[in-house]
Amino acid sequence: MYRLARTGGSPELLRRLAQRAEGWAGLVDGDGTVLQAVTGNARWPGHEAAGLAGRAARELTARGAGSYSLDTDACAALLLPLDRTGDGPVLALVAPKPLPGGLSTLMADAVMPLALSWASESVERKRRRVDLAESRGREAVLHLLMTGQLSIAHQVAGALRPKLPDPVRVCVVECSGGQRDEVARICADASGGRTWIVRCPVYARHLILIAPADEEAEAEEAESGRPLGPAVAGLVDDCVVGVSEKVRLPDTATAYQQAFHALAVARGLPGRHAGFGAALDPALVVGEAGVRWADALLAPLLTHVPRRSQDPGSQELSATVASWLSFSSHATQHLKIHRNTLAARLRFVGELLGLDLNRVADQSAVDLALRIRATPALHRSGPGGEAAPDGLDTVLRDPGVQDWAAQQLRIVEQAGPAAQETLRTWLRREAQLSPTAAELGISVPGARKRLTRLEALLCRSLLQTPSARYDLWLAFRAVDLKG
Repeated sequence: MYRLARTGGSPELLRRLAQRAEGWAGLVDGDGTVLQAVTGNARWPGHEAAGLAGRAARELTARGAGSYSLDTDACAALLLPLDRTGDGPVLALVAPKPLPGGLSTLMADAVMPLALSWASESVERKRRRVDLAESRGREAVLHLLMTGQLSIAHQVAGALRPKLPDPVRVCVVECSGGQRDEVARICADASGGRTWIVRCPVYARHLILIAPADEEAEAEEAESGRPLGPAVAGLVDDCVVGVSEKVRLPDTATAYQQAFHALAVARGLPGRHAGFGAALDPALVVGEAGVRWADALLAPLLTHVPRRSQDPGSQELSATVASWLSFSSHATQHLKIHRNTLAARLRFVGELLGLDLNRVADQSAVDLALRIRATPALHRSGPGGEAAPDGLDTVLRDPGVQDWAAQQLRIVEQAGPAAQETLRTWLRREAQLSPTAAELGISVPGARKRLTRLEALLCRSLLQTPSARYDLWLAFRAVDLKG
């Protein structure tokens, strides 16, 4: 019995008892709820045995007895509490008549190892629940940071450790399957416990590290000679690390996208780590006309008032479309909603804005408008300012945006006409590989390889979200308007 408890725990002990009785063995609580059960005979009706065991457990509790048996015409139920105080579960055995000899003695012998196994498993279950609660809490803090709700993020993070740093660098660590918990422990040790570590809710192989980038952290990295990204890549053989630039904590969402783009580059490097190459955000160069255009475009969404209290409001709809633009279909995992709910919300947002969100052009417009709204715009006009521009094309003709577009496409131009043709076709075909490959006259794997090579050239992720497709569409559109 003790050997079975060490190797298989309570399930194996119950299986041995059920086989010996050629019936049903299980653990039930005082009100008859089955906690764990095993059927030792395929012909035995398990649901009937569970019902009989539950009835006997309730009678045992009512009588306050130290053991109990309940007979029917065809079978008998034997019950022994695992804990004499009556607080623990009860071992129940239901067997057909006549009962095998020595069954009561076997049950008595099994009580002690079964009680120890159950206690140990209960502690493990509680530990897993605590770990899950902490993981969900960290995930909630990350979501609040991504949506700019900084004060609430600090409140929720106050119950966890470590304290949220500011300024920060965000690292995205991609590890092999089933290795994420071990890599999280290694990252915590490598950072001295100062890094906020979150298991990515979207990609099952990703860890998101929000690492301090203050003077103390930089001094420690200078002393060790290895920043966090290279250190993690050096400690874990098959992981890949992308690192963002140094940003303030409110810009965590931007830093995450930077780290994700750097991760796409790091996959092709022998050192398996890469930092984000500097790239100007178009939201910073759109000027006052761009701010007014974004306000006008998003006004129906930002001022939306739901007709029913259970319907999503403007803030929830904005968070939904922002998550979808960043993670595509994976937004269901990020927001913890059903795919039908996501589709319905996106249809409604498209109707509110008068856009077709299945088109990359309209996706790019909404993405730029949301980024403009999220950027601290000191030049934002108040009521009574100039009228909103005619549309996005007016914003893209601005000299600052034209310079930004030329900078974005300089590497593409250097890569040759084939690279430009591939990117333009891919964007024209709504970033879908099959139509792109058909128009280019190549196979789908061939189109994917071309885009993968362009990821390395651009230092941006294209095929996986968050993707640089919106910036590229805006840049190509701005260049075409100039021409």
